[in-house]
Amino acid sequence: MTDEPFANVRYLVDDVPAAIAFYTTHLGFTLRSNPAPAFADVVRGPLRLLLSAAGSSGARATPEQYADPGRNRVNLTVVDLDAEVDRLRAAGVPFASDVVSGPGGRQALVADPAGNLVELFEPAAGA
Repeated sequence: MTDEPFANVRYLVDDVPAAIAFYTTHLGFTLRSNPAPAFADVVRGPLRLLLSAAGSSGARATPEQYADPGRNRVNLTVVDLDAEVDRLRAAGVPFASDVVSGPGGRQALVADPAGNLVELFEPAAGA
């Protein structure tokens, strides 16, 4: 094990440049490295997304039955979910769900260009 400063999540994507644009333009990530077309990584705080296209070793190591996007999702905490929803809709980002409320807070899902889900989560007051 290493003491890397990031929590790494690998997302399989169809188009690395489109994924880079989505995460950096709409969700506040910054580009860390870009050896596209097979791979790039973007970071937001301690989260590092590994964006792997078909030619990458990460994609090749994934068994076919697990290769479909959308099985898991990254959870990004936001202060004002309604403002984030409005901002992203104004930018043309399609939503994969409506806003859903529960005892822990409110959430809405967007999908990246490959169909990987990102949850925008506003914790309930006092949570």
